[in-house]
Amino acid sequence: MRLGVLDVGSNTVHLLVVDAHPGARPLPAHSHKAELRLAQLLDGDGAIGDDGVDRLVTVVHEALQAAEDKGVEDVLPFATSAVREASNADDVLARVQAETGVELQVLTGAEEARLTFLAARRWFGWSAGKLLVLDIGGGSLEIAYGMDEEPDAAASLPLGAGRLTAGWLPGDLPDPEDIRALRRHARAQIARTVGEFSRFGAPDHVVGTSKTFKQLARIAGAARSTDGLYTQRELKRESLESWVPRLAGMTTAQRAELPGVSEGRANQLLAGALVAEGAMDLFGVESLEICPWALREGVILRKLDHMAAT
Repeated sequence: MRLGVLDVGSNTVHLLVVDAHPGARPLPAHSHKAELRLAQLLDGDGAIGDDGVDRLVTVVHEALQAAEDKGVEDVLPFATSAVREASNADDVLARVQAETGVELQVLTGAEEARLTFLAARRWFGWSAGKLLVLDIGGGSLEIAYGMDEEPDAAASLPLGAGRLTAGWLPGDLPDPEDIRALRRHARAQIARTVGEFSRFGAPDHVVGTSKTFKQLARIAGAARSTDGLYTQRELKRESLESWVPRLAGMTTAQRAELPGVSEGRANQLLAGALVAEGAMDLFGVESLEICPWALREGVILRKLDHMAAT
């Protein structure tokens, strides 16, 4: 069957269409996305304003039309941290449902971490052993660790690249003091969780997922996306540490000229790099491998598992 997963994230609203059935890997058929940056549209009270909700409703309508055009039989809609943490989340969800018919499932941070972990486990298989999975989104950082398909430990921290950029790094060329303050903040948040994971022992394989890690790996010399999903891509901490001060000295336009960095994500890359560097350092990770699958694929895989069980 042809499935669509509608991801209302902190940066983008992304419809991923796949051809899938239980027991087989999902095959991407179409991708439709629009940048909203909901994490940066919150007002002083933490609410998504009317303009942001208007744009969200419009984009969901467009995604539904794209799903219909591509012959999607079932759409799996969900929202992550930007909607989850908005003070008017219930009103936003009600309006989206009333005007589009879509009932967004709001995932908790722990659910995000578990579903992303499932995707990474299915991608790398049992031979990868104990997995540590790191995922930097627009609104949050997810961490998960385990030997099976369900992680032994999972955590979600408010350290998304979009959120931190909006709250800590004002201006096009961030002030060094602001960068140092964000670095201290991110590391303090991550350090609180290290003990929860370290009691399970060292991982056999460390994985980074989603756009921030992919872009950081690309500027550090990893293969281009056009080289295919099955090309191994790594990010070494040593390379990342050398890039952080370089990114700090660049404007958004200069970062957008780097290989693999999109114009819409360029302003968030420094904040994402600081979180990635802190996580790799505090967890003692010298190198991690980039996983092409992440949360959206985890949602699809869980749906297929439920289909197979009924």
